[in-house]
Amino acid sequence: MTATDPALTALAQGWCALSLLHGRIEAHIERALQAKHDLSVREYSLLDVLSRQHDGEGGHLQMKQVADAVVLSQSATTRLVTRLEDRGLLERYLCPTDRRGIYTNVTEAGLRLLEEARPTNDAALREALDGAARNPELAPLVRVVESLNVPA
Repeated sequence: MTATDPALTALAQGWCALSLLHGRIEAHIERALQAKHDLSVREYSLLDVLSRQHDGEGGHLQMKQVADAVVLSQSATTRLVTRLEDRGLLERYLCPTDRRGIYTNVTEAGLRLLEEARPTNDAALREALDGAARNPELAPLVRVVESLNVPA
């Protein structure tokens, strides 16, 4: 297989289209969340992931799990948690059964902000997908995204 192999070229073009779709969606949502709620996409995602924790078995996420869920490195996730903690949207506490573990919860203020921002996020996502669906290169990817039934 060479660099000019048609299969490789098609694969690269598909990846570029997927990357373009992701970038457009993320930028559109970012602008909407920043303008209305002073939140970045990453901050929103972190609040959303952490709001889904529960007190049952395995209900609280370790920092590595949080980092994987928001697609950031552990150090970037820690910095993001610190910024949101400084804003009063998150709080950290020691794991009651393992004093080495530190967990993070969304505060009441964080939950309120998340609830206010969720309709903005959802509307911006819909707008971005509708816009991308009008692009012949991106329309097939939009259809795939819309057909997915992935649990949160």
